[in-house]
Amino acid sequence: MERVRVSIVGASGYVGGELLRLLLHHPFVEIAQVSSESYAGEPVHRAHPHLRRLAPLTFCRMADLRPCDVLFIALPHGEVAPRIEAFATLAPMIVDLSADFRLRDPEAYPRWYGRPHPHPEWLPRFVYGLPERYREVLRGARSISGVGCNAAAAILALWPLIQADVLDPERPIVVDIKAGSSEAGREPNPGSHHPERHGAIRPYAPVAHRHTAEVRQALGQASVVLSVTAVDAVRGVLAVAHAWPRAPLREPDLWRIYRAAYGEEPFIRLVRDRQGVHRLPDPKAVIGSNFADVGFAVEEESGRLVALCALDNLVKGAAGSAVQSMNVALGWPETAGLDMIPLYPA
Repeated sequence: MERVRVSIVGASGYVGGELLRLLLHHPFVEIAQVSSESYAGEPVHRAHPHLRRLAPLTFCRMADLRPCDVLFIALPHGEVAPRIEAFATLAPMIVDLSADFRLRDPEAYPRWYGRPHPHPEWLPRFVYGLPERYREVLRGARSISGVGCNAAAAILALWPLIQADVLDPERPIVVDIKAGSSEAGREPNPGSHHPERHGAIRPYAPVAHRHTAEVRQALGQASVVLSVTAVDAVRGVLAVAHAWPRAPLREPDLWRIYRAAYGEEPFIRLVRDRQGVHRLPDPKAVIGSNFADVGFAVEEESGRLVALCALDNLVKGAAGSAVQSMNVALGWPETAGLDMIPLYPA
């Protein structure tokens, strides 16, 4: 089988480095070019020391990119949409990991990102790159948007309950998220709603977090609210969602709901043990992998449901879901290039 030529725009950041790590051993991919304005002319290991001798590539400037088969874009939010017409001339398939094409409603961009969308006509062309929610639409897609890491965790925790239609529509759904410092990227943007240094333990978007828009869109639930707190970790996201059912549910009911939704999913692991150290999802058990660990509990006295999801924000929350979506779109095995075993302890 002839390999598909893939290039990465903005490859010197954390997400770009993860894309490189995953694609270097993808069986159907050849990496053609990787761009970085700040590292142009430098070898890849200058930005990604863990890839020394593993990625014999040199960064080029964006202007020097040549046509390829698939173009991954890992630029900051707001830098892709103004250039989308130019990017579209480079490849028949685009996977954009920024937030520029995640939302379908152009009116949502001024509210959540502070500016109107420069090319709203492109929004309907993009498919949200979370296969567990949009697999059928991703098949054959040629324009794919990345996912927000916090949004992916919240969606994966709650989707089985939404799909089963067991939640009370009159009650709010509150998602409390703990996130590692790499969510801010290599060079944090002060306006990015992310913590700006490792070691911070504080809420950085107590209300109106931007990823809320993605969660509401994917779940069809306007009552979802997110609260995100930075914790003393580099990688990892833990979403803990609190919701109320229409009628009382017991734990066996939740097992049936979650197994029905995720029993065949290659990257979802259900975690709800009565013994052991990790009885519920923990980001430390998924670091470095494309797994999302999902769990649940019910408070019988109040009826409150708790749904949890732990994932690595740079893999399943970004680069991993992007590669998984490419696999689905091109008809390849969904797990191609994504068979990493999590690191533990982490």
